[in-house]
Amino acid sequence: MYAIVEIAGQQFKVAKDQKVYVHRLQEEEEAKVSFNNVLLLDSEGTVTVGAPAIEGAEVTAKILRHLQGDKVIVFKKKRRKGYRKKNGHRQALTEIQIETIVASGAKKSAPAKKEAPKTENVEVAASEDLSSMTVAELKALAKEKGISGYTSLKKAELIEALTK
Repeated sequence: MYAIVEIAGQQFKVAKDQKVYVHRLQEEEEAKVSFNNVLLLDSEGTVTVGAPAIEGAEVTAKILRHLQGDKVIVFKKKRRKGYRKKNGHRQALTEIQIETIVASGAKKSAPAKKEAPKTENVEVAASEDLSSMTVAELKALAKEKGISGYTSLKKAELIEALTK
């Protein structure tokens, strides 16, 4: 049994008890991680292809260690110009060992919901004539209504913000 799974933005063909080097994961060593984005699954000759992922399929793995890859030298040169640059790079990697491949029945973890920013309704009395006020008065009114941080507002932008 093998699966093609997306881990840290890359696709890997994995099998049970296989060790794989992937881009650095945030979890600690000896932690168990699960990957729900299974793209293809082969179970004893029966191939299942997801569109784009297989619902209910999951691959679990154990993080063995964090390490750095081999050094890669990047050398740039333009001939007859005196331009030479040499840089090195070592990729941060994580070694994981695949523990189980589940074809169906896995619960997909819901992504963390982001809270919508709170918006305050600013109400301006109809008796106030904003077009006749000076910029300083408009800024003072904006501060009273809870609008802050607009240091370089033009008069028209401030009027529009207060009337919404």
